Amino acid sequence: MAALARVSRLLLSAAPRAPVGRLMSAVAHGEAGAARTWKILSFVVALPGVGVCMLNCYLKMQHEHEREEFVPYAHLRIRTKPFPWGDGNKTLFHNSHANPLPTGYEENH
Repeated sequence: MAALARVSRLLLSAAPRAPVGRLMSAVAHGEAGAARTWKILSFVVALPGVGVCMLNCYLKMQHEHEREEFVPYAHLRIRTKPFPWGDGNKTLFHNSHANPLPTGYEENH
C-alpha cells in the first residue's frame, strides 16, 4: 500500500498544473453566447428531429402488419403458477395481437 501511495504522489507531482484563472477562463467569455447557441440548436435540430420521428410513426401506423406464425417452443411461455391478475394466463401488459398465450394467439384479432 505504501508503494502505491508513493507512486500516486509521484505521478500527481509530475502532472502539469494549470493556474486557477486559466481553468475558469470560459466563464469570462459570458453565458449569453452559450444560451443563444443552445436556443438555436433547440429550434433548428431538436424540434425538426421530433417532427421527423412523429412523421415516421404516423407513416408506419398506416401499414397493416401481419403477425408471425405461432411456434410452440417448449422453453417459452412457461407458466409454473398463474399471474395474480385477470385470468392468470396473460401478462400484465398483454397485447392480444402481438403476444401469444402458451396455446397460441387469441382468435379475436
